[in-house]
Amino acid sequence: MVEIMILDVEAVRAFIVISDLKSFTRASEELCTTQGALSVKLKRLEEKLGKKLIERTPRQVRLSAYGELFIKSARNFLEAHEQAIASLSDTRRQFRLGIACHVMGPEVPQMLSKLKTLDPSLLIEIHSDSSRVLLDTYNNGDLDVIIIRSPDTRHNGTVLCPEHFGWYAVPDFEYDAAQPLRLANLTPHCEEYDLTTKLLDQASIRWTEVFIGGGIQAVTAAISAGIALGVFPHRLAPAGLINVGATFGLPNIPPSSLIMYSPFSDKKTREVLSIITRTFQENNNVS
Repeated sequence: MVEIMILDVEAVRAFIVISDLKSFTRASEELCTTQGALSVKLKRLEEKLGKKLIERTPRQVRLSAYGELFIKSARNFLEAHEQAIASLSDTRRQFRLGIACHVMGPEVPQMLSKLKTLDPSLLIEIHSDSSRVLLDTYNNGDLDVIIIRSPDTRHNGTVLCPEHFGWYAVPDFEYDAAQPLRLANLTPHCEEYDLTTKLLDQASIRWTEVFIGGGIQAVTAAISAGIALGVFPHRLAPAGLINVGATFGLPNIPPSSLIMYSPFSDKKTREVLSIITRTFQENNNVS
């Protein structure tokens, strides 16, 4: 008679989160539990499988050889479980997330992948616009969470990571101080437009806009073509462009912060917010 092995769902979930975060401390925070309870769940899973899944040293947490073999099946197992549970419910959770158009970066696809692992039935609705528009929409109750850039961290929001800026152009971009500085900007209603023009005016540097784009990709294309320079946060600076601020004597750009706002504090939303926070912090080396 074939023995049927029954795996504990929460133990498998613990293994996956430890693997993703490479830290028992972060994994326990993510799952709203203690490191001790997490260790017990992992140990029981390893005993059930008869294999060591996680190698843990004072400096490193990583998958063992057996863990590498098991991780894909573990994800499939957890996803199937979540889908089975979700199929019994008539209600489908909807999560309305607003992300400022000048904030979108490599964190977003990673964040979305983790959110779907957390809840495969979650309907994620993303809105991308300027910080001003998103803040108005949020205040009207039409968004559950917003991520915007702001120099003011005093309000009741979660700081995801600092944001530092530079003046970027192609390496062979030419600037004659006797002529107006050629700029590429987003729409005149975005924060980068206000920031760029204000700083240049204060420094008595003449400027002219030669390109106004409706999105980051359009502005990047114009700058990459060498027709203008523009302001980018360092984390989003496209490959092939360099920071020419010091070379051309352009004014320093004050740092800002990415801030997340949400009015909700229920367990499910806290889990979602924790994933978003961790994703941004890990990508930007925020401890």
